[in-house]
Amino acid sequence: MCHGDATAAVGRDTAGSVMAYVPPDRHLLRAKDLADARYFDPIGVEDMAAAAGLSRAHFSRTFKAAFGESPRAYLLTRRLERAAALLRTTDRSVADICLSVGWQSIGSFTTSFTRMFGTSPAAYRAAHPPAAAHAMVPWCVARVYGRPERRTFREDKGNGQA
Repeated sequence: MCHGDATAAVGRDTAGSVMAYVPPDRHLLRAKDLADARYFDPIGVEDMAAAAGLSRAHFSRTFKAAFGESPRAYLLTRRLERAAALLRTTDRSVADICLSVGWQSIGSFTTSFTRMFGTSPAAYRAAHPPAAAHAMVPWCVARVYGRPERRTFREDKGNGQA
């Protein structure tokens, strides 16, 4: 297939007719990148629309058409995914995680988290190993403890021949 071949990105819509894939416009990707990078800030659809250079209503329509979900739903999903990662990998309190991912209310955070993951944040954390089990060991420490003790080249044969 040629690099410029237009048939490479063809799909079918719900009616079964052939439809060409159109990548999202760069301004929509800028708004999506803003949501990914600043999920912890109190940003909203207005801020995402401003990053895209569009009105709020037009931005919401084009974002949903391009990505399949509203900008608000996308931002909330990013925040909840980050909260789930923090619950799995840290020992921070649920309230601290709630505030650090951009939620203002612990109650609405817990409700949204339960709706998305099917369990409360505390139960989600309890279902995963404690964060201490994921502690990162510096490579220099792992290297020292990973070496065999008092062995040199050819001594591991066990028969004493060198």
